[in-house]
Amino acid sequence: MTSQPHLAKADENPGKGAGDPHGDKGDAPHGDGLKAGLKNRHLSMIAIGGVIGAGLFIGSGKGIVAAGPAILVSYALVGLMVVLVMRMLGEMAAARPASGSFSEYADQALGRWAGFSIGWLYWFFWVVVLAVEATAGAVILNGWISAVPQWAWALVVMVVLTATNLASVGSYGEFEFWFAGIKVVAISAFVVIGLLAVFGVLPGSDNPGAGLAHLTDTGGFLPHGWGSILTGVLMVVFSFMGSEIVTLAAGESQNPQRAVSKATNSVIWRIAVFYLGSIFVVLTLLPWNDGSIPKDGSYVAALNSIGIPHAGQVMNVIVLTAVLSCLNSGLYTASRMAFSLGRRGDAPGAFARTTARGVPQAAILGSVVFGFVAVFFNYKWPETVFAFLLNSSGAVALFVWLVICFTQLRMRGVILRESPDKLVVRMWLFPYLTWATIAMISFVLVYMLTDDTAREQVLLSLLVAALVVGVAVGRDLVQRGRAETGGKS
Repeated sequence: MTSQPHLAKADENPGKGAGDPHGDKGDAPHGDGLKAGLKNRHLSMIAIGGVIGAGLFIGSGKGIVAAGPAILVSYALVGLMVVLVMRMLGEMAAARPASGSFSEYADQALGRWAGFSIGWLYWFFWVVVLAVEATAGAVILNGWISAVPQWAWALVVMVVLTATNLASVGSYGEFEFWFAGIKVVAISAFVVIGLLAVFGVLPGSDNPGAGLAHLTDTGGFLPHGWGSILTGVLMVVFSFMGSEIVTLAAGESQNPQRAVSKATNSVIWRIAVFYLGSIFVVLTLLPWNDGSIPKDGSYVAALNSIGIPHAGQVMNVIVLTAVLSCLNSGLYTASRMAFSLGRRGDAPGAFARTTARGVPQAAILGSVVFGFVAVFFNYKWPETVFAFLLNSSGAVALFVWLVICFTQLRMRGVILRESPDKLVVRMWLFPYLTWATIAMISFVLVYMLTDDTAREQVLLSLLVAALVVGVAVGRDLVQRGRAETGGKS
C-alpha cells in the first residue's frame, strides 16, 4: 500500500482536518488547503440530488419503449448495483474522507497506477458531461429566447457556473442546494399527483385512472421477452452516475463522517422514490407503447394525460434545472478530482494550490477549459470528434464502480488494522456481496459487447482506459528506475 498523503497533511494542522467534527464552523481551513464550507443542509441535498440527473427525464422514454413495463426491473437491478457500490464507497469515505475519494482509496489499496488511472478517467468523464449538459441547457434556453444563438447560451451557463465554483465551495453548495431542491420537489409532486390520478382520486384529472392495469394489458409485463430487461439495463445504467459525488464533497464539510453515513443509509429510498416511483407512475398512467412517450418524453406524456396545463414547458424548466445542477456538480467534481491528482503528483502541481478562500482555482479553470473545448467540438464536429469523446467516456461509470469494489476488498483490512474505530459504515455480508457486485458489473460490461449500440462505447472506453493505465504504469516504472539509480549513486 502506498502512503496516505492527505492524512499526513491533516495531521500537520491539528483540529482543522477534514474529518474533525470540532473544527471551526463555516469555512474552517483544511490541512490540504480546502475549507469546510459545505453545511449539513448542502450535503443532504447534494446526496439527494446526486441521483437525479437530466438522463432520468430525457432518457427514460427510450427505455420504456425498448423494455415495456419490464423497465422497472431494469431500474431496480441497476439501483441495487448502485446501492451496493455506494455502501462500499461509504465504508471507505466515512473512515477516510478525502477530496479524491475512490481515486485516493485505489491509490492506497491497489497502487499508484490505479489511483492515477481511475482519477483521470473520472475527470475525463465529467468534463465531457460538461459539454453535453451545456449544449442541452442551451437548446432549452434557445427555445425560449431564440434571438440568442445556442453557442452563446452554452457559453453563458458555463461562465456563470464557473464563476460560482471559483467564488467558494459554499457558493457551489448553495447553488446545488436550490437546484437539487427544485428537482426533489418536482419529482415528489409528480409521484404524489400521478398516483392519485392512477387510482382515479385526483380531482379534475383527464386520465381515467386504470390502476395497475397498464402494467400488463398491452402485451403483458414482458412484451419483448426477458432479454429486454438487460437491454433496459444498458439504457438506464448511466443515468445513475453522480451518486458518488457526495463522498467527494464530504471532505469539505464540517462533519464528513456523519455526512457520508447519512448519504449512504438514505440511498435506498432515494432510488426507490425518484427512479422506481416516478417510472412506475408513468407506466401506470399510460400504456407503455403509447405514441406520446417517445414523441413528448415520458414525464411530459404522463402530465399531459392528467391534463396539467403547459406540461411541456413545466418539464423544460425542471430539465433545465437538472442540467444546471449536473453542470454545477460536474465542474465541482472534475476540479476536486484534478486537485487530488495534483496533490499526489499525478497532475500539474498548480492543480493542488488553493486560493485564500480554499478554492482550487487552477483545477477549476483547467477542467472548464477542456469543457469549453468539448463544447466547441460538439458544435463543429458533433458526428466525429465529439462522438468519439462521448463514446470513449461512456463506460467509465462502470469502470469506476468496478474499481470501488476491488478497492473496498483491500481497504477493509487496512481500516481494521489502522483505525477500526472509524469503521462506522460497513458493507453488508462482506466479502460475498462485494464479489457479487463485481460479477454484476462485469456481466453488464460483457453484455454491452453483444449489443450493437453499446459495443462501440465499451470498446472505445476500454481503449482510452488502456492508454491511461499504460501511461500510469510507464510513469511508475520510470520513477522506480530513477529511484533505484539515485539509490545506487
